[in-house]
Amino acid sequence: QGKQKKARKYAVMKRMISLRDQRINEKDRAKAHVKKKEDPSAIKEREVPQHPSCLFFQYNTQLGPPYHILVDTNFINFSIKAKLDLVQSMMDCLYAKCIPCITDCVMGEIEKLGQKYRVALRIAKDPQFERLPCMHKGTYADDCLVQRVTQHKCYIVATVDKELKRRIRKIPGVPIMYISRHRYNIERMPDDYGAPRF
Repeated sequence: QGKQKKARKYAVMKRMISLRDQRINEKDRAKAHVKKKEDPSAIKEREVPQHPSCLFFQYNTQLGPPYHILVDTNFINFSIKAKLDLVQSMMDCLYAKCIPCITDCVMGEIEKLGQKYRVALRIAKDPQFERLPCMHKGTYADDCLVQRVTQHKCYIVATVDKELKRRIRKIPGVPIMYISRHRYNIERMPDDYGAPRF
């Protein structure tokens, strides 16, 4: 005969005495919170986020040639798969000089991917790429790119990642570059006042 399986009980917790319980000594007992009455004559303060001065509605005045393009890890990989020259294809897309920028996070992410992505690493180390140092901890590139674009509205973000695109679309005045049909395309450029380009 085999052992009988016992169903495991989930979320079983030891019962603990509340710190306000009457059984605890007076000096150790937690004090009950007394709700303060709001003064109706007091001035109410609320924090309103400061909108950047470079935005005229959806039109971003800081964007202009030479364009600074923040490149994501998967954008380099997809460019290699589509056999596209990064800088040349960017110039063909925007009809202007483009400076591809790569952050320390993205660089770290490519290095972590190992031997399989050595071509992407060689492209990322190209002197044409501008290196942007990161001051934060960790190497999660998506958060880094979103944070950088929120602070400085002078970048175009080049990515193929759907999740990152969704996050960047919420930030006004930031165009997105992506790959489709073996060429680079741009979404939301300043000449059309933030309307998506098809």
